[in-house]
Amino acid sequence: PDVTSSLCVPTLLPDEEAAGLLMVSIHFCPHSRPVVPPLIPPKIPEGERVDFDDIHRKRMEKDLLELQTLIDVHFEQRKKEEEELIALKDRIERRRAERAEQQRFRTEKERERQAKLAEEKMRKEEEEAKKRAEDDAKKKKVLSNMGAHFGGYLVKVSLAWGSLGSASTRRRRREGKLQRAGSEEQD
Repeated sequence: PDVTSSLCVPTLLPDEEAAGLLMVSIHFCPHSRPVVPPLIPPKIPEGERVDFDDIHRKRMEKDLLELQTLIDVHFEQRKKEEEELIALKDRIERRRAERAEQQRFRTEKERERQAKLAEEKMRKEEEEAKKRAEDDAKKKKVLSNMGAHFGGYLVKVSLAWGSLGSASTRRRRREGKLQRAGSEEQD
């Protein structure tokens, strides 16, 4: 709050010194209560007649002045508190708006990130499917080539084995070769 540097000091006004009225300048001091002037009994003039109506009127004026001062202090304090409350409400609303904006921004960023992840996943799956298709095509080509060549190899092997014949045929041929070789040596 806005605090003035003046002290809360009661002062006597010169024309009212005789009546004992006190003029108090009250300022809001955050560490103390509003200063209420101390009660000073009114000075009664030395004479036969005492004007009680005048004393009562001055006392009433003094009480009214004190009451008005207290009311002014109260309303000034209340006005400051209202301003602080309004400032606090404004700050809360600004903070809520900022938080909502931040949340919206984060949500948008998260949505974009999810979309990028989904695109990346789809792209990887397409690449993998394409790669699998290429690998399958290569395997089929290799297998078809192997089948053609392997079939040719089997034909060659079967012809080679077929020319040799079965195991018994090969044995007979060997034996025949041995017998012929032996008979040639004897000659």
